[in-house]
Amino acid sequence: MAIDPSAILQGRAPGRASIGVILGIVFASVCLLVILTFDAVTGGASFVVGLLLAVLPVAVWLPLVLALDRLEPEPPNALIFAFLWGAGVAALFASILNTLGLSLLTETELTGEQEGWYVVATFGAPVVEELLKGAVLFSMLWWRRQELNGPTDGVIYAAMVGLGFAATENIQYFIDAVEVDQLGYVFVLRAIVSPLLHPLCTAMTGIGVAVAALAGPGRIRRTAPLYGLLGAMALHSLWNGSTKFGLIGLAGAYLVGFAVLIGVIVVLARDRRRIVQLIGHYLPLYGPVGIVTPDDLRMLSTLPGRRAARRWARSVGGKRSERAMTDYQQAATELALLHQRAGAQRDLDPHGLEQQRQYLVWLMQQARATFVARQPRPPASPWGTTGFGPPGRP
Repeated sequence: MAIDPSAILQGRAPGRASIGVILGIVFASVCLLVILTFDAVTGGASFVVGLLLAVLPVAVWLPLVLALDRLEPEPPNALIFAFLWGAGVAALFASILNTLGLSLLTETELTGEQEGWYVVATFGAPVVEELLKGAVLFSMLWWRRQELNGPTDGVIYAAMVGLGFAATENIQYFIDAVEVDQLGYVFVLRAIVSPLLHPLCTAMTGIGVAVAALAGPGRIRRTAPLYGLLGAMALHSLWNGSTKFGLIGLAGAYLVGFAVLIGVIVVLARDRRRIVQLIGHYLPLYGPVGIVTPDDLRMLSTLPGRRAARRWARSVGGKRSERAMTDYQQAATELALLHQRAGAQRDLDPHGLEQQRQYLVWLMQQARATFVARQPRPPASPWGTTGFGPPGRP
């Protein structure tokens, strides 16, 4: 029987990608193409400069964001969709709505153009942009809740959306800066001083959505996403509004943002400990089945241990064994999270959960068989004496 590890790990039918995700990627890509075409036509030669400079912060921060996702990696197509949603859909419609808001204020003579920009940036843009960026997170809560296994997942998807949005937005800012000969100042402000503004704001929505995804039916599930969204809007509004008060206002907003960043880091650290505890709590149940040993539990509990295991697997059986080890590690983590999700949420389909549990156990068995297939017995693993040999053998 053919095995499709990626399908099992993503909880989908073998050999078939999600049609919804594919259509979403196509739609978001079209929106991004519309924005880039408009910027290229209106910006001329400055567009190339703006595009290149906008890519730089993404090249720095994207690997760091993905590094947070090593313990329980998210599906690549879902991450791509989140990034493109921010860069395409959210950026396009935010630009349209913000421009309409400015036109409404200035054409009705409620404010001058400069005052209108400040009002839109402080009170309008944060609401519009955080709603549009958060929309993809709310859609995941509704249709792909199984992908949200904790605050880390919420932060990862939110950061991808935010990085995409910031990249597209920065192109226009840099084009405008070239025209008024302030490119250096704007680049420092956008790419060095505040490169994480959008990811950090949207991360608050992501945490709220993830809390709701883990909660059972009740008040927390209903209110956590709303509180996260309101927090994202408030932080965004504070940052935009601080520009009117010079360096003092900017410093105050920066301190608040830094405090929020520290809070997010604490949440991520606690969530990683939670996942490790779940592995230690649930996976010993599968010791009698022969797919987990005490040494394996220690290996699964640390990122260095997992890296060492993949290196060992490659030395034993090449790339095929290394891929099997990666599948084993991810399946083990998903199995522990599945148990936690089944115990916390009473409204889930028990038949579907049991089927997914069986698939994950099967995948771990198949992955383990890859390591014991070589004769004579593979060399001892670096994390213990029991390693990946047949159960019961020293």
